[in-house]
Amino acid sequence: MASSPIRIIDLSSADSPAAGDQVPIYSSANGDARRASLTALKAFFNAGVSASDDKATQYSAPSASPFTVAVTDSSASAWLVLTPTGTLAAGTITLPAVANCVDRQEILVNCTQVVTALTVAGNGATVTGAPTALAANGFFLLRFDAVTDTWYRVG
Repeated sequence: MASSPIRIIDLSSADSPAAGDQVPIYSSANGDARRASLTALKAFFNAGVSASDDKATQYSAPSASPFTVAVTDSSASAWLVLTPTGTLAAGTITLPAVANCVDRQEILVNCTQVVTALTVAGNGATVTGAPTALAANGFFLLRFDAVTDTWYRVG
């Protein structure tokens, strides 16, 4: 009498898989079923994944107060690196025009010096949660939502 093949649905489940646990795979190179550890699968997937922060870098070194820096007016995400010559009393960062913004666009701002009073101008969009000052080595991240035409602080 021949035995029935084991079906996956007939196996007990594992609530907390461990790195060395095995899973069935079909090997097209060998033409049969094999097993692979979760560690091997993780390495396989990680080798095929590349992470990229595709923000265009923009630099500005304001030397007088008040200052105004305009983020490049495009649909590209941007990383604005501010390197003021010293502590500045006031400054404005103007975001891209709302007509050029796209959903999930991001603006990351880093600043090496203190800016006592900061304004983040939405350029036609609403800005929610933007900082009103920056500490030395301060930073913030804004993400655009196209449904509401709003920049939200997310970091």
